[in-house]
Amino acid sequence: MTQKTFPKGLPGSKLRAALDPATIPYATSADVPARNVYSRLQPRAIHALSLALEIKGNEHNLYVAGEPNMGRTYFVQSFLKPAAAKATPPADWVYLYNFEDSDKPIAVSLPAGRGRKFKTAQTKAIAHIRQEIPARFEKDTFQKKHERIVKKFNAKREELFNKMDDTAEKENFSLSLDDEGVLTLSPIVDGEVVSDKDFDKLKPAQRKKLKAKGEELLAGVSSILRQINQNEMDMRDSETALQRETAKAVMADCFAPMADKFKDIKGLADYFAAVTDEVVDNVDQFTPRDNSLAGLLPEGMPTGEDFFNRFEVNLFVDNGKTKGAPVVVEDHPTAFNLLGSIEREAEMGALYTDFTLIKAGSLHQANGGFLILNVEDLLSNLSSWEGLLRALRSGQSRIEDPVDPEQVRARTIQPEPIDLDLKVVLIGTDEHYEVLLYSDDRFAKYFKLKAHLQHATSRTAANIRNYISVIGQTAREAGVLPLTREAMAGLIDFSSRLAEDQKKMSLFIPLIRERMIEASALARMAGKEVVDVSAMSEAVRAKDYRANLYEEEFMADYDRQVIKVDTDGYGTGRANGLSVTLFGDYEFGLPHQISCTVGVGHGGILDLEREAQLGGPIHTKGMMIIKSYLVRLFAQNKPIVLTGSLCFEQSYAGIEGDSASGAELASLLSALSDTPINLSYAMTGAVSQSGAVMAVGGVNRKIEGFFEVCRRRKLTGRQGVILPADNVVNLMLKDEVVRAVDEGKFHIFPVTSIEEALFILTGLKCGTRGKNGQFPLGTLYRKVDQRLAELAELALKTTSGGCGK
Repeated sequence: MTQKTFPKGLPGSKLRAALDPATIPYATSADVPARNVYSRLQPRAIHALSLALEIKGNEHNLYVAGEPNMGRTYFVQSFLKPAAAKATPPADWVYLYNFEDSDKPIAVSLPAGRGRKFKTAQTKAIAHIRQEIPARFEKDTFQKKHERIVKKFNAKREELFNKMDDTAEKENFSLSLDDEGVLTLSPIVDGEVVSDKDFDKLKPAQRKKLKAKGEELLAGVSSILRQINQNEMDMRDSETALQRETAKAVMADCFAPMADKFKDIKGLADYFAAVTDEVVDNVDQFTPRDNSLAGLLPEGMPTGEDFFNRFEVNLFVDNGKTKGAPVVVEDHPTAFNLLGSIEREAEMGALYTDFTLIKAGSLHQANGGFLILNVEDLLSNLSSWEGLLRALRSGQSRIEDPVDPEQVRARTIQPEPIDLDLKVVLIGTDEHYEVLLYSDDRFAKYFKLKAHLQHATSRTAANIRNYISVIGQTAREAGVLPLTREAMAGLIDFSSRLAEDQKKMSLFIPLIRERMIEASALARMAGKEVVDVSAMSEAVRAKDYRANLYEEEFMADYDRQVIKVDTDGYGTGRANGLSVTLFGDYEFGLPHQISCTVGVGHGGILDLEREAQLGGPIHTKGMMIIKSYLVRLFAQNKPIVLTGSLCFEQSYAGIEGDSASGAELASLLSALSDTPINLSYAMTGAVSQSGAVMAVGGVNRKIEGFFEVCRRRKLTGRQGVILPADNVVNLMLKDEVVRAVDEGKFHIFPVTSIEEALFILTGLKCGTRGKNGQFPLGTLYRKVDQRLAELAELALKTTSGGCGK
């Protein structure tokens, strides 16, 4: 028989990684030089981001995959902003009135900063024109020209009137024309003008003669009257021509110099020509109006103020103060916020809109740069997601009115689309990435780059230096008190505890930042000027204290023996297993008693958790592996015939995972061999079909949970935890556990096989089957093998006896 020695417990130095503060070359975090080291801590993500910067077009957008609390948005911004700062600021965009089709405003691009200058220059120019045109009408030059036109009209009018009078007098008629242009002919009899009353008194024959003569005369006079009306129209045309000539002169003096400054901008030359034509064609809008007549204007006729709105400039996107390319984070990506909108205003109960009410979205603000969106926020606004994909597909942003199909479509405008040149960065989890990848074909087409953030980085000397740089940068940005080198070393150790690995450091930087801020607050409360290691340790303890109410309640139940778990003595068919419980964001470990009973029968081993529908599929798989292990060892020369059960005592919630399968197997073998287990120990670890004890999760919390129960009951020096040897690298235990181990009050035993664990638990070697097919006498497996043989024989006799009856 191969002799095996009792496994040695781990020393305190193996229970956690501890950085020597002396290796940190900076006295405080304030002395740490500013460096951007994310490229070294997140190489995969940085590679994807760097590639996105180099590839142009709308297809190679980026998805940054990582868990919450990894500082995903901050990480992306910290990389993009330095790169964006070196780029040329993108163009400004303005929307202008379309004089050919007012429902289709035109979009014009100008170099950064010139958009506002253009808007200001045009506003001033139009304001000057509005003042200058009426002023020109009052000048002597204009008035003299106008007087000549009027005199010419009056002379012609007087000549025509005289001609009408002469014609009427020759026929003995009197002619009159009232202010409304109504012509009246009255006959003259005996040198007197005959009124309507007197006309009726005349003899019928005379009336008939006068009426016929008057109609003949009226026909002749009407032709002269038409000449008078034409003369008036000619005068008005002359006045209009004079006004237009004056307006052209004003535009040449007041508008042309401004237009000349922006003639190099594509599309503006035609626009300026259209503005000039519009002013000249509507010069009457520049003359003063009587406000008392505003309500009497025909419906649809534009008022003066409404008319001048068309000359405004809608500065849609202003990059005048943008340094480099924009980096825009849209926290609320509704359709309006992301894709832009067409607003409306109410006037006398009616809604109206025009080109001045077109508003930019973050898609336009980020044009020429980078747009950062959270996937969860984006998918909660499906219209935003659809609009974003349409924009990427077409390479243009088209602002539209989202209209409910059941609503009556209101009159709207159709702004000219704007060309897009930007990179969209989506931030989300791996789960969201897979959902989009498999449910939307367009996602893979337009988001070809995945930047995968890793949860942890190796704890090498180089990475520790990088991590110190992150601590220094974070401390400065958070405005906390300087951290001493001891506090910084404690933070690095804390990061390894978050990563649950002595050779790694967690990259959940926001969680590190939280500890820094809370430690700084505690240091200020204590009147300190720096954050020392005691303040940092207190911050970690305070965080646990605020969240561990349920853990304390469980521990009180252990204290009162409401939850039955022995931490001393021996028990047959019983073992202490360990589990991890999560409440909110707080995780803690709890010990559980695992019990097993066996007897004669054909029922096999029942998993009571599964029978009660409390066990999950992984836990059930662990039970099946236990049965396979028994078959491999003890069913080579006989059948395994027994009935029994395994369960977690006082467990009323669901159980998942196989980390207790080692303890379950130990309790089963204890029950079969009738060998007591030392209940001073608790065990965690999954077992394989070959008996290997495999790594599990949450070992730190499990150990600390059992330690806390033992500590409350007083440490005996015999208590400890058995764990897989592969989990030793995951140990980052609390200081009190490490001290107890160093003082010999608590023990941590790493094992590689169930045989090693059983030796610790029972004090018996398991043994190996010899050439004779038997396990050595006095070994645990010899007892198990004998008991299984007895149970098989008893089961056979019971069955045979039953048949005989």
